[in-house]
Amino acid sequence: MIDYSPLITALQGSKLQALADAIPSAAQNGLCTKRYGDLPSWLDALAAMPEINPSQVTLTDRVQIGLPEDLTGEQQAQLDASLRALIPWRKGPFQVFGTFIDTEWRSDWKWDRVIKGISPLKNRTVLDVGCGSGYHCWRMYGEGAARVIGIDPSPRFVVQFHQIKKYLATAPVDLLPMGIEALPSSLNAFDTTFSMGVLYHRRSPIDHLRELKDTLKAGGELVLETLIADGELGYSLMPEGRYAMMNNVWFLPSIPTLELWLRRAGFKDIHCLDINTTSLDEQRATQWMQFLSLKDFLDPNDTSKTIEGYPAPKRVVIRATKPQ
Repeated sequence: MIDYSPLITALQGSKLQALADAIPSAAQNGLCTKRYGDLPSWLDALAAMPEINPSQVTLTDRVQIGLPEDLTGEQQAQLDASLRALIPWRKGPFQVFGTFIDTEWRSDWKWDRVIKGISPLKNRTVLDVGCGSGYHCWRMYGEGAARVIGIDPSPRFVVQFHQIKKYLATAPVDLLPMGIEALPSSLNAFDTTFSMGVLYHRRSPIDHLRELKDTLKAGGELVLETLIADGELGYSLMPEGRYAMMNNVWFLPSIPTLELWLRRAGFKDIHCLDINTTSLDEQRATQWMQFLSLKDFLDPNDTSKTIEGYPAPKRVVIRATKPQ
């Protein structure tokens, strides 16, 4: 089982004491082998990873851990088998001792769009909500964050994160197996909170924005990335069923509507930083994610539309502030 005691100890007596108190039950519930039948094999793959000290680590322009020459041939085969046991890998990419994990998403491209317009992360305490396998958490730490905590309820993502964390054990970067609804209420503790690719999965988006605000210190910054639809103030697309073959998409607001939601949730200083239509180069099937991907979700005769006939995925990055 994954050991969260170092994180609990680090948070004791801090503004995140309430979170420290919640971690044991969150770990027990989120990493329950009776609930997740594949989890024991994933944990076995984590345990089977070779013990290696990376000769170098890069977390700024990419996530690269170690070099091929740090391993023997036997260790390289062992590492590759352990990493492949957790396929599909969706967020990345990662370079681990020469093994290139070519993930479904070029999350580094999203990061390049996000980082250019937000407040510097140096010395900040950062929360990443719905962080997947934690790619962006490592990039946040690479930007100088003092501590990064990601949360995601998927145990596969949690174990993938710890496959990377194994070689960065002392870094103050952690991923907890929980959704935002399991966080203690009114933490008021983080300098920056990220919510990327989450809002459209929430049945009540304004409640989600209020939950995000409650994680922040007074004056803290929210970085929100989500799907949108073109339209005027008040417009929001609610799919009849699936959207781009996803069955849990609830609302795709226009940018003016999203900004209104943020104001109604209590945010100020709201700025639109980037608008981007997802390309077939940014989200695609690879050897590390061999299932259907974006090209399969779009109309084969008109890639400006989803297979259901809705506008193709377009994403926005917005920065907003919790009032003092």
